[in-house]
Amino acid sequence: MSSVRTRSSLGLSALTLAMATAMALMSGCATDPSLGGNKGTVSGAAGGGTAENNNSALERCPESLGTLAIEEDTAAPWYITLQQYRLGSTTPVLRLMIQQSNCFVIVERGKSLNNMMRERDFARGEESRAGSNFQKGQMVAADYTMSPSIQFSGKTGGGGGGLGGFSGGLGMVGLLAGSVSKNEASTTLLLIDNRSGVQIAAAEGTSGNFDFGIFGAAFGGGGFGGGGGFAKTPEGKVITAAFADSFNQMVKALRNYKAQTVKGGLGTGGRLGVSGGETAASKEMDAKPASKPAAKPATKSTGTATKK
Repeated sequence: MSSVRTRSSLGLSALTLAMATAMALMSGCATDPSLGGNKGTVSGAAGGGTAENNNSALERCPESLGTLAIEEDTAAPWYITLQQYRLGSTTPVLRLMIQQSNCFVIVERGKSLNNMMRERDFARGEESRAGSNFQKGQMVAADYTMSPSIQFSGKTGGGGGGLGGFSGGLGMVGLLAGSVSKNEASTTLLLIDNRSGVQIAAAEGTSGNFDFGIFGAAFGGGGFGGGGGFAKTPEGKVITAAFADSFNQMVKALRNYKAQTVKGGLGTGGRLGVSGGETAASKEMDAKPASKPAAKPATKSTGTATKK
């Protein structure tokens, strides 16, 4: 029995040593980058209404519904939190995803708009060549504005779990299991009509994945070259997937779109009247006759006639 335990211990020690050696060797080398590898939820390209190498799980529209500008609230707490993950603006990935869907035509309203206006200044100042064709009335209006936001993004769960129970015999396995966490994100997209200010659609999306922080756990948190950056990568992917889920939900709702209406017209006072008010609903309420209280039923006599 003792010999069996000895062989088992030797086997576990050899496995632990092999894993440690492999990881040590990996810390001193790197593979050549592969072209087009590590595809995310949103990848590929878009050219006009054509999409290339796009994710087949993303919804697509047979015709565009209008022009769209994307406006991020860069002062919002969620946007500031992105910096902790070394992530930038969500706009580029949203613009790619939306153009691939063909549901909207994207118009520029970001920093590149400054370059557009500068070119127009050149033309007005006669600095541009003849035939440059920068004329008035050429810019396309944005029919809608889309506003993205992140409601929640972070790590949940903890290390160990079922795998952690084996840490007594497999030290390295316990170490790896202790670095497992789950990344989760919840996002929303709002679609606003620019002419009326009416919210056309709203959608929420979620996503989650598991983050195996192997190098961070084994080398003290990011000692493996750019290990810290690698550990943050799953957060970016899960946020992108959550936005893709939000957009898919919105497209499904817009396929069955039915405009909301209010009797009397939008913005004319609504249907919740106030006594003495000037809105149509208020006047209708005041014009109605006051309801009279219901008449009480006659009381039946229970007495008996007295005979004389």
